[in-house]
Amino acid sequence: MVLPTALLTAIPLAVVGASWALREPEVWEHLRAYVLPDVLANTLWLSLVVGSGVAALGVSLAWLVAMCEFPGRRILGSALVLPLALPAYVLAFVHVGLWDYSGPIQSAWRSWWGDGAGSLPVRSATGAAVVFCLALYPYVYLLARQAFQTQGVQSLQAAQTLGLSRSRAFWRVAIPMSRPWWVAGVSLALMEMLADFGTVAIFNVDTFTTAIYKTWLGMFNLTVASQLASLLALVVLALVWLEQSARSRRRFGATARSHAQDRIALKGWRAMVASSYCSLVVLAAFGVPMAQLFWWVLQVVATDLDARYWEFVWHSVLLSALSAGVVLAGAIGLAYASRHAPTSGWSGRLVNALVRVSNLGYAVPGMVLSVGLFVSVAWLDEQIASLLHAIGSTSQVVLRGSLLVMVLALTARFMAVGFNPVSTAMQRITPNQELAARSLGLGAWGALRALHLPLLRPGLLSAALLVFVEVMKEMPITLLTRPFGWDTLAVRIFEMTSEGMWERAALPSVCIVLVGLLPIILLIEHAEKH
Repeated sequence: MVLPTALLTAIPLAVVGASWALREPEVWEHLRAYVLPDVLANTLWLSLVVGSGVAALGVSLAWLVAMCEFPGRRILGSALVLPLALPAYVLAFVHVGLWDYSGPIQSAWRSWWGDGAGSLPVRSATGAAVVFCLALYPYVYLLARQAFQTQGVQSLQAAQTLGLSRSRAFWRVAIPMSRPWWVAGVSLALMEMLADFGTVAIFNVDTFTTAIYKTWLGMFNLTVASQLASLLALVVLALVWLEQSARSRRRFGATARSHAQDRIALKGWRAMVASSYCSLVVLAAFGVPMAQLFWWVLQVVATDLDARYWEFVWHSVLLSALSAGVVLAGAIGLAYASRHAPTSGWSGRLVNALVRVSNLGYAVPGMVLSVGLFVSVAWLDEQIASLLHAIGSTSQVVLRGSLLVMVLALTARFMAVGFNPVSTAMQRITPNQELAARSLGLGAWGALRALHLPLLRPGLLSAALLVFVEVMKEMPITLLTRPFGWDTLAVRIFEMTSEGMWERAALPSVCIVLVGLLPIILLIEHAEKH
């Protein structure tokens, strides 16, 4: 189980890396002259702006919620997590619909100040950066909030006794002590941004993902698309290293939790500013977009909610359920193998290495996995066709563009999402319980069925729910590997937003968001308990 699961991620990465053995000088000359300058400039600019933006938003919000007391703190602290349920590409088309030249905001602006009033360039890298910041700041917020809660106000009080003001203590003590947490959050946000396709496509911003898409489906050149994918994979793997390096340095800071009596009580205008700031972020990132989506749904639900729409829902649910089932099977195998791997020797190191490779897919953009897996399956199709022809058979087996390829790509992408809850639940099963099962005559499979699976049920439920929601939201893999005409809710959103039909994209968006709220509610409950 461990080796096949690891190969699902390793083979696509190896394929996109091996694509450099083939040369396409004419295409690369075109890309260097007309595509890569904009791609590199936009990617670098977005990385700098989005990284700075999510750090500023996430750290400041986490500080207020964890360390200060102000009206509405508890409710706002939970509401600030809600944007995780809203895919970035949904937030993108909502904001474009609101702020575009023909949208309600600019239309009202012109009606007040005349037709000569300047227009706001919404479809730009700046607009994309704003949406990314609003969609991705929860990654930093959750980790920084955890860091500040473990620090408590004692570290600030100690710094103040040494003569530092509260603001200087924040910059010289609290921020350095929490650096590993929020740096990890920024790295996760940047990985999500680099893997994104829908958002940048809506804002007409060329990045690596759009370049891969256009090279593959526009120029019909899978080799160069693979080479571009390998470059993107290198950038993301560098961020993975940075994030893991930050995690490895989480070894300092107090362990006291910040209780209500320890928080800094804000009063007067400071309390009002804190409440207003948190409320504005929640409104901009979740409240206003959801209100606009529901308004659009009311306008189109009578005409769009037809038999074809239910087909989109069925495809999305089927794909999510199948992927969740395969991921759960793989996660159980990985967690079981990791738990029982030898603590020393080459076999134990090999198992642990394969487990790490299996979980690497979540950090790899869906575009990269799609390209690598498509090339691999295309080669396999050719070998099967040659074998059938050699034995005189006229049958054809075409794996490309099949549901199987979609499920395999999604399994590789989201294995880490399923593995983490299952592995955590596995650690709660004590060795004594396993010894007791063995003493009753149960073998490895018997113990897994009679002991592990019942005790793993909460972790399996969490893993299944998380994977189900992630697959529902996934756009690049579904868009590039689906069978012809086999559309899902995410594909429906892409098609409608590509044509500027924001209202018709609202109905599938609301369905995805409502499903995405389920794990967010669980996450909020977990954060409040811990």
